[in-house]
Amino acid sequence: MDLEVVTIGTELLLGFTLDTNSAFLGQALAGTGARVTRRTSVPDDPSAVASAVAEGLARTRFVLTTGGLGPTKDDLTKKAVAELLGLPLEFHPDLWDALTARFARMGRKLAERNRCQAEVPRGAVVLLNPRGTAPGLWIAGDQGDVIMLPGVPGEMQGLVTEEVIPRLEARSRGRVVRSLIIRTTGIPESNLAERMEPVEETLAPLTLAYLPGLEGVDLRLTAWEERSEDAERFLAEAGERVRGVLGDHVYGTGHADLAAAVLEAGRDRGWTVAVAESCTGGMVGERLTAIPGSSDVFLGGMIAYSNRLKEDLGVPLRILEAHGAVSEETASAMATAARGRWGASVAGAVTGIAGPAGGTSEKPVGLVWFAAAIGGEVSTDRWVFPGSRYEIRARATQFALWKLWRKIRSAGPP
Repeated sequence: MDLEVVTIGTELLLGFTLDTNSAFLGQALAGTGARVTRRTSVPDDPSAVASAVAEGLARTRFVLTTGGLGPTKDDLTKKAVAELLGLPLEFHPDLWDALTARFARMGRKLAERNRCQAEVPRGAVVLLNPRGTAPGLWIAGDQGDVIMLPGVPGEMQGLVTEEVIPRLEARSRGRVVRSLIIRTTGIPESNLAERMEPVEETLAPLTLAYLPGLEGVDLRLTAWEERSEDAERFLAEAGERVRGVLGDHVYGTGHADLAAAVLEAGRDRGWTVAVAESCTGGMVGERLTAIPGSSDVFLGGMIAYSNRLKEDLGVPLRILEAHGAVSEETASAMATAARGRWGASVAGAVTGIAGPAGGTSEKPVGLVWFAAAIGGEVSTDRWVFPGSRYEIRARATQFALWKLWRKIRSAGPP
């Protein structure tokens, strides 16, 4: 079942309001087998609304709109759609009485302007909205189906969950659109694609999409219009196949957070973690402490941004003078000093050049050195990240967490 989404509101086009409704609808409706094939945003203009709905009906015969159902002059969706479909608006006394009672409970008097919210296109099904004053509407006619929902996210989401999804599931005959997100990091998108190429054809009937971001590249596997039990089985089998190919570049699925994975790995072993940060300026520690319960694993750390503080941490001056703050030797010394200073099972260190200035031909902007110290052993990694200052720091933070996660998982007892 294909459908189009039309979000209505000039504020969306001006950028004052983010269109979170479309993201919610794409995910929520997929579980019913409904596939959003196009999303359109239009201003508070009746001709624009009517045109977008008409074009959507011509393509899919199913359109869902959000916004424009309130009592103000710019709330014109209902009237525009009713005129498009040739349906008169009819006043529903029961809706008016319910609105009056709702306002009375809040100690407020209902304005005459609200009468428009009790008007319904002839033949439309009213979707009662307990969270607001504007009900949703479902019109089924010769041209197709139009679902009109309020634009307030909480109201829209409630109506989708309680009114729209049950009706769509009844039409889907058990067919769903379901996805599995596999989170990868520590490998560029091009290299990831090369690793995946031998197995991509074996993933059918699933489709595979690459979703690069600051934390790595997410892989989205999608089952289209399969029975629920088949979709789950296909996704589970494909997920295991991908893990087998990518190994520890995969750190979780769905909304998994690598910082949480580090803490879980440390907790499983009874280990503690400390960090020493330079170019990331505390971002590694922030990611770890953002996870509830992190204090049983994460001891803390130090933002050793200047050379003087690196010395205070325990990095020998001779190393800083001979190799510089951004070097393998300094990163190694930072990790070793952090582990010894705070008695952690494992300590990570990160130092680099975040830019936009400060780079040289030998040490370009984006160069970051990482180190992890466990016992008397220290391992290091060198990476050059692209992007702005913030993007380099964010990518370096993710890599530092990945290095800690791998070290904890692969090492023996502390």
